[in-house]
Amino acid sequence: MHKQQILIAGCGDVGSTLGLALTAAGHKVFGLRRTINQLPAGIQGIAGDLTNPASLGGQLPACNILVYCAAASNHDEPGYRAAYVEGLANVLAALPQPPGLLLFTSSSGVYHQADGSTVDEQSPTEPDRFSGQIMLQAEQLALSCGIKASVVRFSGIYGPGRNHLINQVRSGLGAPALPEYYSNRIHRDDCAGVLQHLIGLHLQGETLAPIYLASDDTPATLHEVSQWLATALGVTIHTTKALRRGGSKRCCNTLLRSTGYDFIYPDFRAGYRAMLQQRPPT
Repeated sequence: MHKQQILIAGCGDVGSTLGLALTAAGHKVFGLRRTINQLPAGIQGIAGDLTNPASLGGQLPACNILVYCAAASNHDEPGYRAAYVEGLANVLAALPQPPGLLLFTSSSGVYHQADGSTVDEQSPTEPDRFSGQIMLQAEQLALSCGIKASVVRFSGIYGPGRNHLINQVRSGLGAPALPEYYSNRIHRDDCAGVLQHLIGLHLQGETLAPIYLASDDTPATLHEVSQWLATALGVTIHTTKALRRGGSKRCCNTLLRSTGYDFIYPDFRAGYRAMLQQRPPT
């Protein structure tokens, strides 16, 4: 397999994890972010702001593959538009030549379903929130930009440093059994694993689908997850309330699974168990 030059734009937690894996596989990896001193060794940093075209001019290398995995700094409508739509357009315009593949990381927030139904790549996407609407616009930009592109819709990302739910349960707060609220998640390491897997398929000459829904094998109610965490933590839940807003749906990963991807953490138990074993006692 020919070694590639790969640019990860928005090289944060997921991007850095991916970059380390690609570097270990022998590829040359560039990480674009505002503060490159936070990049792990092995990833060549490029200091730049996705939302500021002037900071990108003449900065970006020719690359075989572009992975766009930005995260919005401001969680309002202008912040989302700047990070996902304008940021992607800025990076594409600043590249010295088009890459052979663009992977754009999106979100299961593009789905509007809230009735516990199952969604996949073919399901309707009619989000009523600006975040989902803007993400759909960014997906369309990626898929219509003239570069071979695939969109990867991640469900709720968890993993090292993402301890919000653990901390809630540790404080005795859990989700009620009713109404049922289905949640979906994917571990940070599997986010990187999925992207590396798709890059590998591309390099083997396989044609990627335009969209992949990337979520673990086991959608679960937040009640089930919080009860399991309480047992694992040895705490008692004394207060229940809705822990999250948004649609209740079940994400189906059949298409991704059919490509041969094998999850590191196929369900929330495996992922949270690993996190709890790594956490220092408090």
